[in-house]
Amino acid sequence: MELAIFPLNGAVLFPGTSIPLNIFESRYIEMINYALARDRKIGMIQTNENDQLFDVGCVGKIHSFNETNDGRYLISLQGVSCFKFIKELKPEYSFRRINASLIKNNDEEDFFTENQKLLILKKYEDYIKIKKINLNLEEIENIEIGQIIKFIAMVSPFKNIDKQALLETDNLLEFYNKLISIIELELIGNINNNTVN
Repeated sequence: MELAIFPLNGAVLFPGTSIPLNIFESRYIEMINYALARDRKIGMIQTNENDQLFDVGCVGKIHSFNETNDGRYLISLQGVSCFKFIKELKPEYSFRRINASLIKNNDEEDFFTENQKLLILKKYEDYIKIKKINLNLEEIENIEIGQIIKFIAMVSPFKNIDKQALLETDNLLEFYNKLISIIELELIGNINNNTVN
């Protein structure tokens, strides 16, 4: 498939989640106009330290938008499916376009236990305390674990490479295990930093 892309490090979209975006650069306003005139889809993807595109991103569908008086777009992007970057297309517009292939989502909930849900919530409670993040976990306790772990991955100030590793997972169980590892490493790192200081 042909896809207009929005390379934005740190803002990782996952299938089944949504992200608000404030579009103000002229090339990305052109990209939104391009997407709105077609299927409303754009690709969210990160770049590495050499400004090269990562292999995997997420297709987002514009499910709401407002145009402001000063010409910006305020959009909400709904994650549809992950994609694999194949090649960049020759420049015809001010934004970048690629050829990509969709990656099948394997989002099954049935292998999670209540204990796994309690564990991730407890670990994340410890994490937001040490990071001094003002977040009420009661607001997410009653949603499905798949949505909880994607929410945590999106809103947390993890390293870009860690968010990318989560995006590239094959299934929710692998996503869950990687997320637990990332949080545990952050907790250990914080304890070590406090010990050194």
